[in-house]
Amino acid sequence: MAPACALADDSPIDPHADLLYRQALTFLEQAEAQSSGFSLKASTTDQDLAQQGQALGRTLAPAVSLLKKAVERDHPVARYRLALYYMTYLPASQIPEAACPLLQDSLAQGFAPAALGIETWCTDYSQSSAFARDLEKIPALAPRYASYYPQPAERLQCNRQQPQGLAMQWGRQRDYQAEIYRLQGNLYPGQRQVYWQKAVDLNGCFAAQQQLLSRHH
Repeated sequence: MAPACALADDSPIDPHADLLYRQALTFLEQAEAQSSGFSLKASTTDQDLAQQGQALGRTLAPAVSLLKKAVERDHPVARYRLALYYMTYLPASQIPEAACPLLQDSLAQGFAPAALGIETWCTDYSQSSAFARDLEKIPALAPRYASYYPQPAERLQCNRQQPQGLAMQWGRQRDYQAEIYRLQGNLYPGQRQVYWQKAVDLNGCFAAQQQLLSRHH
């Protein structure tokens, strides 16, 4: 893996920020394992759930702290993962204010997964010409992010499987590029079929395929 700081780009990723991000990942992976191990059996008591929640909180606290430090140093992927944390654990009414600035900055730096959070939570921005411009930049900046995948998302529309409970859906870089084409199809009605076909060609994008089929009937 080439170090991110070695990539030729206007604003290379700060190596110290990258170290903080990688440290945060260790805790995020532990939290992922804990949350996927949550038991919702009939015998699970409120006390059990509370204890599981507290244990998860103890794992997530250092992750959030490290992500915030990486964000202070402009790390685009840390911005996304911190926003994803807010999207998962904050009350819905607080999510746009907490997550949207992080998502918009991450996407402006060319990190594709942020676009999905924007689609769900940042309605004004998702209709803007700035959003459309950011989506167009993603393929050119893709090489700098190759080593950061797979990445989790709340919901991958191109994926046929529905996420279960707190579980995230994980996507490869090409899965997220297919999502970008799907979004571009939504933004540009005149070129809709071209973009949706690109999404289908890239990873068999289920949502785009359904749209194309329904238009042919």
